[in-house]
Amino acid sequence: MTRLSVNVNKIALIRNSRGRDFPNLEYFVEELLKMGVNGITVHPRPDERHIKYSDVYQISKIIKTYPGVELNIEGYPDKKFIKLIKEIIPHQITLVPDHPTQLTSDHGWDLKDPAIIVAAVKELSDVSSRLALFIEPNKDDASLAKQIGVDAVEIYTEQYANCTVKEDIDQAVKLVAETSIVAKNEGLVVNAGHDLSLENLDLLLNSCSIDEVSIGHSFTVECIKIGMKEVVRRYLDICNKDRVK
Repeated sequence: MTRLSVNVNKIALIRNSRGRDFPNLEYFVEELLKMGVNGITVHPRPDERHIKYSDVYQISKIIKTYPGVELNIEGYPDKKFIKLIKEIIPHQITLVPDHPTQLTSDHGWDLKDPAIIVAAVKELSDVSSRLALFIEPNKDDASLAKQIGVDAVEIYTEQYANCTVKEDIDQAVKLVAETSIVAKNEGLVVNAGHDLSLENLDLLLNSCSIDEVSIGHSFTVECIKIGMKEVVRRYLDICNKDRVK
């Protein structure tokens, strides 16, 4: 079984575009939890263009009323982010190498120059959360992540998601699978995310051992096209399949 964590950034982005509390983010979080998702992911950025820091506190309160559901907070480990983490203590922290001007997360950490990450890991050493690094689909990076001292990795899957030719898809899946194997052998929790969708998730999970997927952009678009209840049902069906690797 693979845990399904829904990234609600895009719902917050739609709300912010009108300058009022519509759609209400907390309502959608509650609805997703009632439908059985295993977690909620948020990625507050310095300009608060989608998730606001105040949203994270409210979502944390909601999740505490749903046993077994996890809050995953992603972000770049600046002082404001680390302060937020220490106040909320989510189930999982995912450190992402985002520059403030980036439109979205578009690469994993450079683990050959880990000074920023090492400092962040040290700063967060007294927090009981699971600590994950956003990494490229590269098996060497999985080993380096272990050496840095984190508990988990999130494998960046955009390369896989954007492939359309079978040979390219097979190669991209192979890279994710190899990274997953090394990370598992190192004792790390293995997550995956970025541009995963109803169209490409099943193949990836058939080929790779993934503990959790985080899905937001495609999820939001699919909800508009198909409806939220049906989209959640389809994702849970994919994630809950018994698979022989």
